Amino acid sequence: MQTTDLATGVLATGYHGPPPWQWADLVTSWQAEPVVLALAVLLGSGYLLGVRTLARAGQPWQPTRTAAFLGGLVLWIWVTCSGLGVYERILFTDRAVQVVLLLMVVPLLLALGAPVSLLVETAPPARRERILRALRSGPSKLLMFPAISTALLMAPPWLLYFTPWYEKTLTSGAWNIGLHLSLVALGLAYFWPRLQIDPVGHEYPHLVGLFITFAEVIFDAGLGIVLIYGGHLVGGHYYTELARPWGPSIAQDQTWGGNSLWVLGDLVGLPFVWALVRRMMVQGKEETAAVDAELDARFEAAAEAAAVGGTAPEDEQGMRPWWLDDPNLRHRYGAEG
Repeated sequence: MQTTDLATGVLATGYHGPPPWQWADLVTSWQAEPVVLALAVLLGSGYLLGVRTLARAGQPWQPTRTAAFLGGLVLWIWVTCSGLGVYERILFTDRAVQVVLLLMVVPLLLALGAPVSLLVETAPPARRERILRALRSGPSKLLMFPAISTALLMAPPWLLYFTPWYEKTLTSGAWNIGLHLSLVALGLAYFWPRLQIDPVGHEYPHLVGLFITFAEVIFDAGLGIVLIYGGHLVGGHYYTELARPWGPSIAQDQTWGGNSLWVLGDLVGLPFVWALVRRMMVQGKEETAAVDAELDARFEAAAEAAAVGGTAPEDEQGMRPWWLDDPNLRHRYGAEG
């Protein structure tokens, strides 16, 4: 028999979940996710301890890296413990937003914190060498190969929604916790070698990362289109038995979730593109500074040798700008014929 709940104004159908979702639930509704909380506290404490160790040794550490890493941990907690976590097994759209944040945003922030670099900087020499040797190993290079790391980012959403994995995360607490951990780990496996802020087994051109980002946009769009127009209800049996008496229908909920995956997946790719372009600019400046320093050193060495030998510096011929020796241009710059 169906009755009306006077407190909520919705039809009672044997549903035992939380009350109708509201935007305020994102900040007012909370649950405990012990594993994520414990890991976040452990990782955050270890990171801050490493920063403190460097500070005591007089070595600088960028505050933006610390902010990014701690921000990633806070977001991880919020995604799993706030209203997103409370309704993760109730609404398809809620789970879809959670998947995007756990797979793409949380790992990006953690990777921007350069935790491996911090670990290497604070480790004793022997341990540091072991870490670097592990990063140069064959398995590490294979894992960080662009095709492999990209598959680790693109494949999980498809596997989640089109295998029994999705419904198991709804019915099993252990599988649900595993989802919270595995998505972040897989996202890190992608962003770590792509950003190349931390030491990697083998460096690849940053342009490769940009092309991969465009491919990822296409995959997000494809997944969203399939969920919206494919005609297959993901977890339909579970949501039917849940008998949620409020909110959108099961089909409408999946449509909203598909749109969320599509739009959010593309939008959260923008910070990565920004981080990648910024990294390219910083690396370009570092390479330019290194070349300038090398040229200055060569010039000073040549000048010293010339002063000792009483001869003209060799850089007059070997290091002068090429346009001063071009017959069509040198007259414009006052070069002698």
